[in-house]
Amino acid sequence: MSAGPVSDEAIERAAARIHDGGLVVYPTETVYGLGADATDPDAVERVFAAKGRDRDRPVSMAVPDLDAAAPYVRLTDRERAFADAFLPGPVTLVVERTARVPDVLVAGGDRVGLRIPDHDISRRLVAAAERPVTSTSANRSGEPSARTVADLPADLRERAVVLDGGETPGGGSTVIDVIAGTIHRRGASADAVEQWLAEH
Repeated sequence: MSAGPVSDEAIERAAARIHDGGLVVYPTETVYGLGADATDPDAVERVFAAKGRDRDRPVSMAVPDLDAAAPYVRLTDRERAFADAFLPGPVTLVVERTARVPDVLVAGGDRVGLRIPDHDISRRLVAAAERPVTSTSANRSGEPSARTVADLPADLRERAVVLDGGETPGGGSTVIDVIAGTIHRRGASADAVEQWLAEH
């Protein structure tokens, strides 16, 4: 099911909402995501409030490529090798953050989940935003993830700029800490990630 192409004007409108501290819903290669400026503590708070999410559960951030991530994370050589192998793709890489990542995004921890989505609309959005964008499912915490715009909670549709990319494949990203060698959540590509860890 396709909603047709998303125009450059729609992407710019969504990026402007992010710049203003507001919320955007966007499709990814798994489910619909809830986006806001991941570097703005107030915007991140709006994400937690919209989801009804506990503040002790960190939220990941999405960027268009590794170069864009450079001011916000510190990658080891092994993490960079992993990223070269799996990103863009349905993988969240847990890495050391810099001081430019606000405490609220990561529940005060020293690591952050990094996503480079493998989806045209989400990549265009995070590139246009010119800053990391929160990457968390666009649903109320504990409820099913949205694969279509129709699946979104009504209040979220009203509060956010929505980029309709049609139906997404579903599932979730594999969350991996390469340094610890730990898969925190198995999702798409989990078997390949496990094999990479065993071989590297």
